[in-house]
Amino acid sequence: MKKIVTLFIVTLMVTGAYSQAKSIYAELGGPGLASINFDTRFSKKEDGLGGRIGIGGLSIDGEGAVFVPIGLNYILGKDSRNYFEMGAGVTPVIGTGSGDFAETFGHILFGYRMQPKDGGFTFRAFINPVFGSGFFVPYYGGVSFGYKF
Repeated sequence: MKKIVTLFIVTLMVTGAYSQAKSIYAELGGPGLASINFDTRFSKKEDGLGGRIGIGGLSIDGEGAVFVPIGLNYILGKDSRNYFEMGAGVTPVIGTGSGDFAETFGHILFGYRMQPKDGGFTFRAFINPVFGSGFFVPYYGGVSFGYKF
């Protein structure tokens, strides 16, 4: 699993260097709980296949968890601003404090993305079912605010 995640991160960074549409956003909810993310398209088009990676988490009374959402997404739209987004990925979770642990859960995503063609403010709202060993949460979601450059 570590090799797959490492390969995906390297691929995302390399293709991100050659793509045109990149964005950074803060996300509440979603696979990173409260996270900062980088998103890129894998081509020079504004829509199509892309990927995202982020880091987020929480801490309560010295016990915490770090979330690393990694995923592929596909966006499609007709007006170069409003898009339908769908995607899937995995989120490794690393526990910190006295209860150290490591888990991974999967996620899928369906939502709306507002992303101006020439850069600027971005917004996303989505439904984001999550699943893992012995659990499935179908009505989970999130929003994000960011900047496309």
